[in-house]
Amino acid sequence: MSPVPSERPTRTSSVRVVHTADLDTGTLDAARILLYDVFDDMTAEDWDHALGGLHALVHEDGELIGHAAVVQRCLLHNGRALRCGYVEGVGVRADHRGRGHGAALMNALERVIRNAYDLGALSAADGAAAFYATRGWQLWRGRSSALALNGPRPTPDEDGSLYVLPSAVPLDLEGDLTCDWREGDVW
Repeated sequence: MSPVPSERPTRTSSVRVVHTADLDTGTLDAARILLYDVFDDMTAEDWDHALGGLHALVHEDGELIGHAAVVQRCLLHNGRALRCGYVEGVGVRADHRGRGHGAALMNALERVIRNAYDLGALSAADGAAAFYATRGWQLWRGRSSALALNGPRPTPDEDGSLYVLPSAVPLDLEGDLTCDWREGDVW
């Protein structure tokens, strides 16, 4: 009788969506550490921007390997204030990329955006634009700004990296888009 080859254990992954208020300290710490590992320019303000909304978390065999968040923001467009599901902190551990985890994270957040917000928006990191475009996110081709105390402040460095996920509200992708102010990266 010939020996039976040993089988590799099957890895199981799951996506969980949970509000910041319902995350334990260990999970929040693991998510923050993961994002600092994924992004070489991650700051404390960037992490803060990902808090206060819903987090999509991918665990594989009980270990956190992916994170994404959607937080509520207000965007101004065509004379309207729009309730926006703004995507923050999308990252998958390097040794787990290319297995569909990023798509699973975005599936969860896009469902939330489509069912709870006027539109979705995000600022795509270098190299991630094609990923979002294939999912139906559209490049914002108009001018961007942030609403400062003295009025809108242009944010030309963000032009070309902003993407929106349209919903029921008509959008002019060539028009102006203004976000609410926040410390650090406003977009």
